[in-house]
Amino acid sequence: MVRHFLADDDLSPAELTDVLDLADEVKADRFAHRPLEGPRSVAVIFDKHSTRTRVSFSVGIAELGGYPLVIDAQTSQMGRGEPIEDTARVLDRQCAAIVWRTYDQARLEQMAAASTVPVVNALTDLYHPCQLLADLQTVRERKGALAGLTLTYAGDGANNMAHSYLLAGANAGMHVRIAAPQAYAPDAGVLSKAAALAERTGGSVAHVVDPADAFAGADVLATDTWVSMGQEGESADREAPFVPYALTAKAVEIAAPEPVVLHCLPAYRGKEIAADVIDGPASAVWDEAENRLHAQKALLTWLLRQEVERR
Repeated sequence: MVRHFLADDDLSPAELTDVLDLADEVKADRFAHRPLEGPRSVAVIFDKHSTRTRVSFSVGIAELGGYPLVIDAQTSQMGRGEPIEDTARVLDRQCAAIVWRTYDQARLEQMAAASTVPVVNALTDLYHPCQLLADLQTVRERKGALAGLTLTYAGDGANNMAHSYLLAGANAGMHVRIAAPQAYAPDAGVLSKAAALAERTGGSVAHVVDPADAFAGADVLATDTWVSMGQEGESADREAPFVPYALTAKAVEIAAPEPVVLHCLPAYRGKEIAADVIDGPASAVWDEAENRLHAQKALLTWLLRQEVERR
C-alpha cells in the first residue's frame, strides 16, 4: 500500500519521531541522503500562491538529487477541468512523488486514491501538515523534547494551522490549547480525532475562549494570519474578534519561562503578532521557516524508503 502524507496523523507517533530525527540529520548534513539521485522528478503543483512551500520543496528536491517539476495548476490541463484521477495516472508514471498545494482536502485525497506514488499535502484548507513537521522540529531543537509541553495556538481556530496543531501536537504527546472565539472554534471532527489521539500519547487538546487562560504557562505560543488566502473579502469582519488573541509582550510575559514563539508566515506585525514579539528573543520564526526545507526533505526521504520496502 502506498504511503501518502495527507494529514498530520498519517504518521504514527513513532514514525513522526523517525521523520523528525531524519530532519535533524539532514539539517546537520544537507546532502546526507540522495534518494532522488538520477535525477528522479517530483511534481509540485500549486493552486495557491506560495513562497516558503515553493522554495523549500524546490530546493529540497534538488538537494535530494532530484528535479522539482513545478506545475501551475491554472495553466495546466488541471485548470481546464481534467479529472484528478487522469492527472494522477499521468504524473505517477513519470514522477517519484506528487506534492500538491490546493484548497479542498477531498481533492487531495482523490489524487492519492488514484496515484501509485506518494502524494504529499503541501497545504489544503483543512490541514497544513508539512508546516507542522517544521514547527515540531523547531520546538524540539529549543526544548529538547515535545511530549508534555503545552502549546497554545491563538487566532482562527477553524483554519488549517489550528487543525494541524491539534493533530500533530496530540501525535507528539503535547498539550494543545486552541485559543479562539467561540464563533471560530476548531472543526468538531478534527477536535474529536485529536482528543482520541492525545488519549493514546499522554497529551491533551482543548478549545479555550479566554486568551489569558490559554497563554498562561504555555511553553509554545503560535499564531497565524487572521485572514487566510481566499478570505480577503471578509478581512474587515474577521479582524475585530481576534484582537484579544494577538501575540503581544503580555502574552509572552504570562507564558512559561523562555517560551518558543512560532508563526508560519507571512506575518502581519501589529495584528496577530506584535513586532517586538516576532523580532524578540523568544521568536523561533526564522528557524521555523528554514526547517521547512529540512523537515520536507526528511519526509520525502522517509516516504521513498517506504516505497522501496513495499516493492
